[in-house]
Amino acid sequence: MPAPKKGARLGGSPAHQRLIVANLATALFEHGRITTTEAKARVLRPVAEKLITKAKKGDLHNRREVLKTIHDKSVVHTLFTDIAETFKERPGGYTRITKIGPRKGDNAPMAVIELVTESYTPSAPKTKATKKAAAETPAPAVEVEEPTVEEAPAEAEATDEATETEVVESEAAEVETPEEPEAAAEPEDDTKA
Repeated sequence: MPAPKKGARLGGSPAHQRLIVANLATALFEHGRITTTEAKARVLRPVAEKLITKAKKGDLHNRREVLKTIHDKSVVHTLFTDIAETFKERPGGYTRITKIGPRKGDNAPMAVIELVTESYTPSAPKTKATKKAAAETPAPAVEVEEPTVEEAPAEAEATDEATETEVVESEAAEVETPEEPEAAAEPEDDTKA
């Protein structure tokens, strides 16, 4: 036996809740959008999505399954001909819930649930390999502006002078460093002999 869902039901009994959801779904498919409480919109959303998925299949069995919930044949016909064709390419997410302000009389949180009307453009499927490749690729290198012809000789001369002084200093350091230990080593050898 399935466990009952948590929280209060929309109506007084399970049958009443099914009738409320069926009437909300009928109104949604008939008008395209309805204003109701947030709780009813959240309960309606998965039911409406499943009905649209069945309508997209379009066979007799699924039409009879939809007729179990929606008893108005004209709405079912609209669902199978117009709405299902609109969502033919969309893999899911047929409805949208938008919260609006509280209701004036009892301050109940209200929402608008509507069918998504924007056209769907499928993106290229992303696989794990493409995600890893995208993560491993380095950031594009920043382009450096080339110096103009007038600036090039001045910069080249400054660079040449800097490198010459570095080379002279490094050669002097290398020459002085090895000679000192050898000079210190020679007198010790002379004293031993």
